[in-house]
Parts: sequence; structure tokens; C-alpha cells
Amino acid sequence: MVRTMSLIRALIRTARMIRHTPRLTDCLAPDEAVLLDAPDDRLGPALVAAAVGEYEPAAKLLATTRESAEWENRDRYVVRLAAFARNRDEWLGDWLGAAPRDADALVVKAELAVRRAWESPARTEQLREVGPLIDAAAEAGPGDPVPWRIALDHARGTHATHTAFETLWEQAVRRSSHHYGCHVAALKYLSAQWYGSHRECFDFAEQAAADALPGSLVQALPVRAAFAQLLGGEARTSVQDDRIDAAADLAITLSRGYGPGDPWPAEVRNLLAYVLVARGRWEEALNQFRLIGPHATSFPWSSVTEDPLGRFLQARDDVRTEVASATPLRGRGGQVRLLDHYS
Repeated sequence: MVRTMSLIRALIRTARMIRHTPRLTDCLAPDEAVLLDAPDDRLGPALVAAAVGEYEPAAKLLATTRESAEWENRDRYVVRLAAFARNRDEWLGDWLGAAPRDADALVVKAELAVRRAWESPARTEQLREVGPLIDAAAEAGPGDPVPWRIALDHARGTHATHTAFETLWEQAVRRSSHHYGCHVAALKYLSAQWYGSHRECFDFAEQAAADALPGSLVQALPVRAAFAQLLGGEARTSVQDDRIDAAADLAITLSRGYGPGDPWPAEVRNLLAYVLVARGRWEEALNQFRLIGPHATSFPWSSVTEDPLGRFLQARDDVRTEVASATPLRGRGGQVRLLDHYS
């Protein structure tokens, strides 16, 4: 009898999956349209120019962000330009040759140096050697929080004491009290993987989110803390699970404030989707994949695989299957029943 019931459940699950999966697919960007870390309309031309050795578009882009105090955009663009320069840095060398004291060139140089040092087997020693480059970038842009975000990342790698880190943090938030990148750097320092604990990480994230401006990505810090705990793999208590779910709920509210396919919150939505999948919240995860559209991001998927795009697409397929399998074959009047936001 038990085997019969198990077979019946399996057959119903399969029937539901076959019936509903095609309709659920319609709400998602096609696999071939999904791009990993696609640049926005402002960064794209700068990267194309850098690929042919021209630095002027990148210089103009970063100058604009500095002059208009677009610190969040500036930080993202610095990270992406430095990542590009890691393998093709001729354009950056030409830029520094033409303007050796340019604040924008110096901040990209500092970010690149820290990235290369992090990848070295002698990471701590090499990070200490690049400290003067961060100082130079900070001096060239006195009001810019981005060199201080780089300094916070640098401090984590050089085993800075809590006191030293707090000093850097004070300088960072003095320039931009709600800067997302600086908050993420602090969260990493406080994580159990580095110099804190899951409790400290969550405490900081929740307080920062409570103090954040409406619509600020800082409100997604708790879901980053949740991800760190999930990635740790330790057994969790029901209280810890509740904290993870509350972080996901807050991030869902934040995500709801942005339009579908908006590239700005894409990384937060990718992170949120990961956490929702880990918690088995399939319908909510599918909704985030719908909102993500074609904007897959390396983080968080690269934390668990060397093929982040493949992992993103696989997670999306798994979620779609789970939702389809749990959807009744027919509702009232013989109509297929799906949640409103999939209709």
C-alpha cells in the first residue's frame, strides 16, 4: 500500500511538471538571452574602447561619477574596469602615463593591485606592498569613498585589528554614510570566515539595513549575512533559520521596488534567489528569476561553482520544476491554477 501511494504521488508530480513547466518558462528570459555580468549602457562603451587600447571613455565615465558624487556607480565601474585590466591593462598604463596623478586612474590602479595581490600565494605580503597605492588614490580624491572601500578590503587581507579596521570604517562612512560597497566590505570582515561570527555578521547587517535609506541596497545586507551562514554548512537552530527567512523577506521587499530586468539590483536579486532556493521557497525564488531577466551575476554562483552561468541556469530550471510539480493540475472550472505573478 505504501509503495502504491508513493507511485501515485510520483505520477501526479510528473503530470503536474509536464503540464505547467511550459507556462512557467514563458515568464523567464530564454537561456540564450541570459548574460553573465553584462555591463550597463554607460560601462559597455568604456570596456569596448579599452579593448582596443583607448582609455578616454573610461576616464570620462569615472570623472562624471566623481563630479556628480555617484559613489555607488563609481564603485561598480571601478571594480569592472579593474577586472578587465587584470588581463588587458595597456589602456590603463597609457592613462596613467598621460595623467599620473589622475584620481580616477589611481583608484582603478589601486583596485587592480589589490585584486592581483589577493590572487597571489603570498597574498598578505603583496597586499602590504600595495598599501601606498590605496593611499595615493585616497589623497587624489579626498571626498571619494571608493578608495576607502578598497582600503577595507585590503585591511581584511592584511589581518588588520578591529581597532585599525574601525578607523578605516570611520573614514569611509564619513564620505558616504550609506555606501553599499563599504558596508559589504565591513560585513565580510565581520563574517565567521574572517574575523567575526555569524551572530556579529547578522547584527551588523540588520542594524545597517534598519538605518538605510528607502530603496538602498544596504537593505540587502542581511541576506548577504544569510548567504554566508548557508555557505558555512554548519547545523542551524530554528532561530537562525528564522533570521535567514526574515533577511530574505526584507530583500524581497527591496526587490519589489525595482522594475523587472533592472540591471541595478541584479546582483541582490541573484543572491536572494540563491537564498530562497536554499530555503526551499520555490515560488518566491521563481519570481526573483523572473525579475532578474537576462542579468545573471557571478556572485553568488561563483562561490559554489566554477561555472556561475551554468549554475544560474540550472537553479532556474530546478525552481521551475519544483513550482510546476507542486501546482495542482486543475483549479475550479477546469482551469490551471498559478500564482498571480506568474500569469
